[in-house]
Amino acid sequence: MLTPETLKSQASDPVHAGKAQVGVPVYDRAAVTPGIVHFGVGNFFRAHLANYVDRVLSLPENASDPQARQWGIIGVGLRESPRALRKAEDFVAQDGLYSLTEAATGGARDIRVLGALKGYLLAPREGEKVLALLASPETRIVSLTITEGGYNIDETPGPNRGKFRLKTRAVAEDLADSGHPKTVFGFVAEGMRRRRAAGLGGVTILSCDNLRHNGDVSRKAFLGYAQALDPELAAWMEANCTFPNAMVDRITPSVSQETMDRLNARSGLQDLQPLLAEDFTQWVVEDKFAAGRPPFEKVGVQFSDQVSAFEHAKIRMLNCSHLILSAAGMLMGVDLVHDVLAYPQLRRFVDDVLDRDVIPTLQAPPGVDLVAYKDTILTRFANKAMADQVARIAADATSKAQVFWTETVRSVLENPDHDPSRIITMQALLLELLRGRREDGTLFELEEPALDEAQLEIAHYEGLDESPDKGREVFTLPAFDSWRDLMTPGLEDRITRERRRLRCLGVLEALAVLPA
Repeated sequence: MLTPETLKSQASDPVHAGKAQVGVPVYDRAAVTPGIVHFGVGNFFRAHLANYVDRVLSLPENASDPQARQWGIIGVGLRESPRALRKAEDFVAQDGLYSLTEAATGGARDIRVLGALKGYLLAPREGEKVLALLASPETRIVSLTITEGGYNIDETPGPNRGKFRLKTRAVAEDLADSGHPKTVFGFVAEGMRRRRAAGLGGVTILSCDNLRHNGDVSRKAFLGYAQALDPELAAWMEANCTFPNAMVDRITPSVSQETMDRLNARSGLQDLQPLLAEDFTQWVVEDKFAAGRPPFEKVGVQFSDQVSAFEHAKIRMLNCSHLILSAAGMLMGVDLVHDVLAYPQLRRFVDDVLDRDVIPTLQAPPGVDLVAYKDTILTRFANKAMADQVARIAADATSKAQVFWTETVRSVLENPDHDPSRIITMQALLLELLRGRREDGTLFELEEPALDEAQLEIAHYEGLDESPDKGREVFTLPAFDSWRDLMTPGLEDRITRERRRLRCLGVLEALAVLPA
């Protein structure tokens, strides 16, 4: 087990038992006090926000600065599943310590033990402690990794689209008994109510989730809940709390027992919660903090009032190509992203899409070379240590295509002088993915929450020639909604012909020579 005592041993003998050298906290953890409450203590949070805080605490100039030591983190778990209980027990047993192995594409490894996590509370069992912490004058940031779908925003077409959903069971229960919340919205609102009653100021509510305009989404969610609970509280939160937008980027795969054993064997530690991440990390944040912040700029965080430009580049380049590779991998029966990218035909196709269809129509964020950014993305995708699953990326492809591909598709189709062949192939790959059949004839299932049963039946239709009219029904699917006004019968015919080529030749041979 990883404990402060084992750290002392590791510090005195860095090459522990002949294993890899492991970095340990160089600061006095006992002197670190909590200033951040974080909801959702998953792998990404531990490799991202907690990693940046640990680096701040490790700065030599902060060793004798009491204020710099006031940014420890208390993690909060909202669930009481067996897995959540085990996580809570592990964090308590290890005093919040865990090891992070950062793996480079070339094979290099850097292993450090992080100490920024000062405590962990399981909200279903320790709710009052969580509320007391939120209401504490020492708490200045409430951060979140509650997943992209965790903000409870209504995405269904209609008058409530884009609004916070008040009628979900958990939210309704919190509104009925606000003093004993269960949701993150209920906890934060009650914590802010107590701060207001005590005459304290507001906090920064900082989303670290991978969704566009995450600060704006957070504002909508938390103020939407507060407005339903108490309009005066909502007005106070709007005036006293800030919701910075932030762009986050780092691959942090899940850690199986096999991976855990391998990580511990390399480090020489007996870590109950070891963590693996790529060596790349990026965080671009608006500098809008209500009650101060750590000096993140000293450890690589970029502060910018143009976060949306960085989000835009990531979506159009990284997420766009990720979805292309995952669709091809699913059809080919190749499970891991780095294995898909290793095929020259796919590498060349993604290169061409980014070089010819994306970069020429994309405004670069401040200080970013888009060609260098593309090379970084593809190098990251080639990282074997991440073992990134194509099935994970391909899930919900209908919604992802609308977000990741729309601007590129529209910019190409709206320009009569631009070669549309690669865009046509992308759409053909998407439809073959939604069909759910690999090149070898075997079936697979993907989560497609954006499609109802009738739409899934249309997507799964096998015929392209037997009934042309029925075959054309695929173009009614919502994947095309964002560029439907640009779809013509001729374009639909070209996409259908490309689907035939993919089925007849297979993905690799079809990509080797694209039709004019």
